Amino acid sequence: MDLDFWWLLVIPVAFALGWVASRYDLKALLSESANLPRSYFRGLNFLLNEQPDKAIDAFIEVAKLDPETVELHFALGNLFRRRGETDRAIRVHQNLLSRPDLPVNERDHALYELGQDFLKAGLLDRAEETFRSLKSGDHALGAQRALLTIYGIEKDWNRSIDTARQLETMGAEPLGLEIAQFHCELAQEALQQKKPDEARRQLDLALKANPHNVRATILGGDVDAAAGAPQAALGQWRRVEEQNASYLPLVAEKVMKAYEALGRVEEGAQLLTQWVDQYPLNDLLDVAYKYVSELHGPEAAHTLARTQMQKSPNLAGMTRLLEAQQATAEEPRRSELQLMRTLLQQRTKNLPRYTCQNCGFRARLFYWQCPGCSGWETYAPRRVEPIPASS
Repeated sequence: MDLDFWWLLVIPVAFALGWVASRYDLKALLSESANLPRSYFRGLNFLLNEQPDKAIDAFIEVAKLDPETVELHFALGNLFRRRGETDRAIRVHQNLLSRPDLPVNERDHALYELGQDFLKAGLLDRAEETFRSLKSGDHALGAQRALLTIYGIEKDWNRSIDTARQLETMGAEPLGLEIAQFHCELAQEALQQKKPDEARRQLDLALKANPHNVRATILGGDVDAAAGAPQAALGQWRRVEEQNASYLPLVAEKVMKAYEALGRVEEGAQLLTQWVDQYPLNDLLDVAYKYVSELHGPEAAHTLARTQMQKSPNLAGMTRLLEAQQATAEEPRRSELQLMRTLLQQRTKNLPRYTCQNCGFRARLFYWQCPGCSGWETYAPRRVEPIPASS
């Protein structure tokens, strides 16, 4: 009985304590809400009603009335930057940095956002200076990534390499693919400046960073060809088939030039025919078709084009097949084929495109770095025929 009596006392006491605590929390919440400026609620209302311009004006008023609203300043700065109003974003983040009592982590955050403002505004030197000041803290890794972007825009490949290495030591994902491409860019510059030894050194570093880098192999052949060594160049370019056969169209014409320099054009044409048979790529067919036609005549070229179309039917291949049929046809069939080929060429001249697998950017030329998203090796070295939306 004593135990039951004490439980009867404990239950109402616990209930009373909970009621008091809830009243206290409610009172504190109401007090905090009462202290918030009316502009804050007007801003929220504008956001809910999809009126971002009016919401921004309301939040600016809040920031003026209550300068301690640090998170609101960050939100405003990001809004301005996304809207392209980088000058206003810069002022917001500079105002934050002018506060002497701003905590270290908030100061780093403000510096990082200010660097992003400068980068969006195209002020690369000021962005670089800002990001370089973030050597530690939560935003150090993001600052290094931004620096890598800046050096890529400036085509400062040596600094790009150093920054990528620094990112790896800070725990970022492996960047061997990008580092190899940076070395290839330096090799390309050395080749243009007629510095073959420096070009070879950079290509060795590229393959060390990424042994599967096809570009380094192709450039290695270019260096040998420029040095008057077609046999060595041929050996480099033929290695592309082992690395990644889809890149063969990039070296097909180079391979034939090397065979011509060696006086072995027939052997080169046979190799290209073999490649076309194994790898149904239109760009590869274009090169092989030209040399087979010159060496063996239109009938052999027609057979090559017809076989390719049977394996991989497409509009570009159809154009080539019509050309081959036209070369072997007699009048009036030849005129009819010419008309069909002309109409097909007009319809398809803008279709074949290299397409970035990352952002979908389409280009007439092949790029190792996408002009749209700046990604490396995102273009498949094969032109595709995009299907119109209406289809």
